[in-house]
Amino acid sequence: MGAPLLPLAAQASEAVGRPADAEFTFAFMGDCHIRPELDAERGCAMCFEQISASPVDFVIQGGDHIEDAMEVGRERATALMDLYQRTERKHLRKPVRHVLGNHDCLGVFAKSGIDPSAPDYGKQFYIDRFGPRYYAFDHKGVHFVVLDSMGITPDRNYEGRVDAEQLAWLRADLAAQPSGARIIVVTHIPLVTAMQCYEPESWLNTPHNWTFVVNGREVLRILREYDVLAVLQAHSHVYERIELNGMSFISTGAVAGADWRGSFLGTPEGYTEITVSGRLVGSRYRTYGFRSVDREDVPI
Repeated sequence: MGAPLLPLAAQASEAVGRPADAEFTFAFMGDCHIRPELDAERGCAMCFEQISASPVDFVIQGGDHIEDAMEVGRERATALMDLYQRTERKHLRKPVRHVLGNHDCLGVFAKSGIDPSAPDYGKQFYIDRFGPRYYAFDHKGVHFVVLDSMGITPDRNYEGRVDAEQLAWLRADLAAQPSGARIIVVTHIPLVTAMQCYEPESWLNTPHNWTFVVNGREVLRILREYDVLAVLQAHSHVYERIELNGMSFISTGAVAGADWRGSFLGTPEGYTEITVSGRLVGSRYRTYGFRSVDREDVPI
């Protein structure tokens, strides 16, 4: 078992007189970016085995299962997704919830050679494997909302965006919850992040905003009307925690680290354990012992 890298962090907003609810812990992992190269299959298996041996109730996979479906042909993308699902079935012996990531969308970039009219184009490639692109579920008195934050742009690129259909669904879903219900939101692309303060300068030259959800203010206007304890985020490959207006925005580092070449901006390969105790949400980042082969001659 990997030792925790960082101390437990928590944000509490306890309601006076309300009894504490049952405590539980789950694993939040993201950005596996599995591929045959760079020993990635072994790395994912190591991570999944460590999670399986831990006492977590379940796992949320926060998106970017593979590397990559956006700019490769269907044969490569299908082989990668097959590899991910085989590895998960064999090594991850916990219930798993999945989140759509940008790299899970087929043929988005024209370089892929896949026509947008193809029946499995874009998000459908993910849906065919894992189910709805957004949904909700409940666990031990907490209502989880999983969002699709991937906005495919008309120029065959992407940005962080939660579409109008989801916003309407989100309003209705949260309005249907009992008063005072504890809520946790999950998204691949972050709603709130400090990444623009320290991300690589090359990221500033992307054709669209790949760093955070561009209409995040709309999402937050909905969330602030409810007892949202935390928003769990992936995509950035860094472990980051921001407290804002009683909500914890927790970004997990990547299972793949810097795409299987070691740590990324100081965050090594790993995942985050989330503990919910009443209205207290704790997070602890864990490594799992993988060491990158660090081969620069293999393309990312």
